[in-house]
Amino acid sequence: MSLQTAWFVLITVLFIGYFVLEGFDFGVGMLMPVLGRGDDARRRTVLNTIGPVWDGNEVWLITGGGALFAAFPEWYASLVSGFYRPLLVVLLALILRIVAIEWRGKIDDPRWRARCDLGIGIGSWVPAIAWGLVFANVVRGVPVDANKAVHLGFSDLFNPYAVTGALTTTLLFALHGAVFLALKTAEEVRADAVRAIRALWIPAAVAVAAFGLWTQLSYGKGWTWFAVVAAVAGLALAAGAALAGRDGWAFLGTAVTVVAATVLLFGSLFPNVLPSTTDSAFDLTIHNASATPYTLRVMTWVAAFMTPIVLIYQGWTYWVFRNRISRANIPAPIGLPMREVAEP
Repeated sequence: MSLQTAWFVLITVLFIGYFVLEGFDFGVGMLMPVLGRGDDARRRTVLNTIGPVWDGNEVWLITGGGALFAAFPEWYASLVSGFYRPLLVVLLALILRIVAIEWRGKIDDPRWRARCDLGIGIGSWVPAIAWGLVFANVVRGVPVDANKAVHLGFSDLFNPYAVTGALTTTLLFALHGAVFLALKTAEEVRADAVRAIRALWIPAAVAVAAFGLWTQLSYGKGWTWFAVVAAVAGLALAAGAALAGRDGWAFLGTAVTVVAATVLLFGSLFPNVLPSTTDSAFDLTIHNASATPYTLRVMTWVAAFMTPIVLIYQGWTYWVFRNRISRANIPAPIGLPMREVAEP
C-alpha cells in the first residue's frame, strides 16, 4: 500500500469516527425539543447524555481536517475554496452550539435557556444537513478547472443527488441520536426515545437504501456493494434490537450504518479525491493532490504514536460515563438569576 493510499484510508477512518460519535451528538440536539418537552429537568437529562463527550467528539473533525491539509494540501485547498459557503455555515453552527451548551446553565432564567436550546437545535440540524450536502457533491463531482480551482455556485449544491444525501444524513443522525438516548437514559425519557426510534426507523431506512443504491449504481465500485448491504443490515439490527430492549445492540446497528455509509462515499471516490465535471483530466487524485513523500513519512510516524493514545483516552472517557441517567440525577439549577447578571 502506498503512503497516499494509507493516508486516504486514515482520513476515511477519522471521518468515520467523527460521523459515528458526533452523529449521535447532532441527533440528541435535534431531538432535544421533542424528548425534552414538559420541563427543564427533562431537557437537561437529554443534554447531559452528551455533556461529558460532545467536545471530545469534535476532535475527530479537527484531526481529520488537519490530516487532510497536511497529507493532501491540493484536495484541502480546492475543497475549502469550492465549498467555503456551506463549510462556513457549518463552522458558525458548530460555534453557536458550543456557546449554547457551555452557557446554558450559567444563568437561571427560562428565557435564557430557551435561547440556548434554540442555539443547540440550530447547531445540530445545520451540520447534519450540510455534511450530507457537501459529501454528496464531492462524490458526484464539481467543476474543477486546469488550475485546480472549483467554480461552484451556491445553487449548484442543491441538485437531486445532493439533496437526497442531505436528507439521508439528517434522518440517520436523528435515529442514531434517538438510539443513543435510549441507551443512556432511564424511565420516561428512555420511553420517549424508543418511541422516536419507532417513528424514525422506516424513513431513515428508506433514505439510506435509496441514497446507497443511487451512490453505488452511479459512482460505486464492485467492492462497495458490501457497504450498501451493511448499511441496510445495520438499520435492521437497530430496529430489531430497539424493539427487543437491547439498547447496546441497537446502537451498534446505527453505528454500523454510519460506518458503512461513510465507507461507501469514500470508497466511491477512490482513487479520486475530487472528481471534475469539467474534464476528467482535471480530477484531483490521491497522487496529484498529495504532499511530498517525506511529509507523508513523518506524518505516518506521528500518527502511529498519537492515534493509540487518543483512542485509549476517549475510550476511557466513555467507560467512566457509561451509566444511564434520569431526571432523578439532575440537580437544581445553580446558575445566577438574570437580574444579578444584568446588574453592574
